Amino acid sequence: MRICVTGSDGYLGSLLAPELLRRGHEVIGLDTGYYKEGTLYRSGSMAPLTIARDLRKVEAADIQGVDALVHMAELSNDPLGQLAPNITYDINHAGSVRLAEMARKAGVKRFVYMSSCSVYGVAEGDYVNEASPVNPQTAYAICKTRVESDVKPLANANFSPTFMRNATAYGASPHMRFDIVLNNLAGLAWTTKEIKMTSDGTPWRPLVHGLDIARAILCVLEAPREAIHGETFNVGDTSNNYRVKEIAEIVAAAFPGCRLSFGAPSPDNRSYRVNFDKIHKHLPDFKCAWDAKRGAKQLYDLFKRIDMPAEVFHHRTFTRLKQLEYLIRTRQIDEKFFWTE
Repeated sequence: MRICVTGSDGYLGSLLAPELLRRGHEVIGLDTGYYKEGTLYRSGSMAPLTIARDLRKVEAADIQGVDALVHMAELSNDPLGQLAPNITYDINHAGSVRLAEMARKAGVKRFVYMSSCSVYGVAEGDYVNEASPVNPQTAYAICKTRVESDVKPLANANFSPTFMRNATAYGASPHMRFDIVLNNLAGLAWTTKEIKMTSDGTPWRPLVHGLDIARAILCVLEAPREAIHGETFNVGDTSNNYRVKEIAEIVAAAFPGCRLSFGAPSPDNRSYRVNFDKIHKHLPDFKCAWDAKRGAKQLYDLFKRIDMPAEVFHHRTFTRLKQLEYLIRTRQIDEKFFWTE
């Protein structure tokens, strides 16, 4: 299968593309290159031919002859969405819908969209599932719901979109992110031997390892069309819902000598537990190989192997907001996040 992966140089893309290549697929990468500057480690994995292109400037010729498109290339995480909400809507909503429309016209058969469990926002009581009301709290999450709503009607006999509502990702990646919860706590535990929570850690979060997300995407791409056509899947495992305080405790236990403390209840009221039964029903080959405990140990072993100094953990390359603020400040990208000449 000929597969295009947008965001192929990103945190998840740099895990997915090698997996697709190992499975014998032909892979084309599309990535604007905001985060290409730094890598946490060299993996030795195969990398796809990648076209340097802003999502908003992708052309039909870039995806001609592609059988499936996995769309990961959006501005990621909530603080960034709040920094520039107009640009977030321009890229994440309008840019993604435009790409889906272009893919359908180009004859792409499958369009796999990386959505997020953050669309559930605040959910009291029972576990939420794909039929639950969405309650997005940020520009990032609002864009996810809008893309789902606008792209789903594009489905027809020749175009099968699938929407993957990923739990909060974690785990090692060459193009690392330290601005997501488990990875951030692991970096603090390694560099300071202390995790000082600013909240009481009571909110719930579902977690999923980046390699398990890649495994889910592989299952969607290789599944019978009737199993995935127009479907929305929460990506993760119901057993991997954690209170934030439990994540902190797991990480602290994996890093010898790490001290852990908690603060007062946080004004951030986002809390949700997610049910993942549907993906296992539709895609019986999908299983999560990772949990938080194994992921924390993976990061401890990696940091030890590469002898990671504090300045690497704090480097702007590995925090989305810091990196884009740097590119704006140094006038490498303009106020609309296009590369300058």
